[in-house]
Amino acid sequence: MDGNGRWAAQRSLPRTSGHRAAETTVIDVIEAARSAGVEWLSMYAFSTENWTRPSAEVDYLMQLVRGVVRKHAPLLHARGIRCRFLGVSDPRIPAELRRDFTDLMTLTGGNRGMTLTVAFDHGGRRDIVEAARSLIRAGVSADAVDERAFAAHLPFPDTPDVDLVIRTSGEQRISNFMLWQVAYAEWVFPPVLWPDFRAPHFLECLHTYQQRDRRFGGVLPQQNGAN
Repeated sequence: MDGNGRWAAQRSLPRTSGHRAAETTVIDVIEAARSAGVEWLSMYAFSTENWTRPSAEVDYLMQLVRGVVRKHAPLLHARGIRCRFLGVSDPRIPAELRRDFTDLMTLTGGNRGMTLTVAFDHGGRRDIVEAARSLIRAGVSADAVDERAFAAHLPFPDTPDVDLVIRTSGEQRISNFMLWQVAYAEWVFPPVLWPDFRAPHFLECLHTYQQRDRRFGGVLPQQNGAN
């Protein structure tokens, strides 16, 4: 969800104004995804690298996210959305925010309308390292480790591989996001800054994805001499 700072700078506003404006986009995209029949939606809210930002901005983000979670919890539950948080291991996360995350997961844990995963204090490399440590602690032999066994030790192992990654503001980097799960994802890079991104933009990205030929390293049957 890129472009909050640039959106604010274009309006001669502080960066925090861009983060605040992004709340509307978050809810709009969640609603659009649910209405379109998307069963799994992940949103990258805060990375392990974002801790290097100025402390005032980090503190603001913590308070903003807490407000968003508390404000929209009833709506998410009413829509049948199951909410999960990927990461959340750094001790710098305020205790009250951790409680809000836990409360939302508990509230929505039985929902099956759509699974919303918020990546907060998330790093794809860290997930892979933790999976390796988990395998070692479980005493799994080297010969028994394959892709299926490794994936079972990742956080939320029931999460399917990512089909589509949408990165706004035209940025074209992975940025340590769900590195294992995005191995064969399709990517779309709309130039729109995140605070201006709305349901029609999201649906356009879905349409672009639907036009892609997903070959997973192979070739289409007609290109392989088959009928």
